[in-house]
Amino acid sequence: MSSIGTGYDLTAGQFSPDGRVFQVEYAQKAVENSGSVIAIRGKDGIVFGVEKIITSQLYAEGNNRRVQSVDDHIGGAVSGMLSDARAVVARARDEAADYRDVYQVPIPLKMLCERLGKYIHYFTVHGALRPFGVSILLGSWDEVNGPKLMEIDPSGTVRGYFGCAVGKGKQNAKTEIEKLDMGSLTCRDLVKEVAKIIYSVHDEVKDKHFELELSWIGKETNGKHQVVPKDLYDEAVKFAEEALNDSDDEDNVM
Repeated sequence: MSSIGTGYDLTAGQFSPDGRVFQVEYAQKAVENSGSVIAIRGKDGIVFGVEKIITSQLYAEGNNRRVQSVDDHIGGAVSGMLSDARAVVARARDEAADYRDVYQVPIPLKMLCERLGKYIHYFTVHGALRPFGVSILLGSWDEVNGPKLMEIDPSGTVRGYFGCAVGKGKQNAKTEIEKLDMGSLTCRDLVKEVAKIIYSVHDEVKDKHFELELSWIGKETNGKHQVVPKDLYDEAVKFAEEALNDSDDEDNVM
């Protein structure tokens, strides 16, 4: 990066001469150094997949989950610094609970993302604060509006997606997602495709061990965000491993 060390990266409230906010870029770098997280919007719901890097064999399986529920009708996955992610998810849950208390109905996904985006953006304009080093993918489904998928990045920018990827394998994952006919795939189909993509973008040289997290929200779950059932999870992992082995065999032949 140009201008590093010239004093323009000491606070989030200052632009560099070329119009950059380095503290926000550093926060985005924290996301890029994290495990891959993808979400795909199918015809009847959303599927989330997380490549949770295991840095020690002493870690207990199932801890420090990166797939989170914000409310019964909204779920998501986070990439970046886990401690920052917990703070952002806690704020999202507070926003959802406050809206339900006041209006007696669940908060729409778009409104939640706009409120959460403003909160995250607040941390990018004050010198006494630092930006959150996290990107969060959020999804919902209902009978009227169907599936909705949105992302909020460390700058507080909110975007809607049909398929989204963040983290280390972002570019390769996006390439694989673009090959899918997402509008014709059910959540059950997408669970296998998401697992396949996570396995394909995993770097076995740099990160030998990882734990796959899968969750979904849609017609199958009656609009509630849930972890993918174990039988379907095992089926997806088997499908992904077989696809990866077939790809390796083709490379060896060539």
